[in-house]
Amino acid sequence: MTKWKDKTEFKEQVRLFAEKMDIKIKSLAIRPMKNKWASCSTDGNLNFNKQLLELDKELGNYVIVHELLHFNVPNHGKLWKSLMTAYLGDYEKIELKLRKIASVEKSQP
Repeated sequence: MTKWKDKTEFKEQVRLFAEKMDIKIKSLAIRPMKNKWASCSTDGNLNFNKQLLELDKELGNYVIVHELLHFNVPNHGKLWKSLMTAYLGDYEKIELKLRKIASVEKSQP
């Protein structure tokens, strides 16, 4: 398992994927979030949950690509799924890991 060194490394990865995907980011923040791993707005704002820094890079990359794709594909339909596969391969396995972590977090007081 490879974790992120710090916020700077995570943000660099976001910018690398954004460049690769030709997506313009207006602002990029890493902050505490209670119910989501990330969020984005139509005007180019990205927010990532600070907890991602404690997780494996593979999971962080999933969340990064997932959010960036929403700038061009607003839903999780066929196009979104095919693009996730193009960027991450078998993204569904990663998604399952992330869901398991989220369900454990929700069950803790």
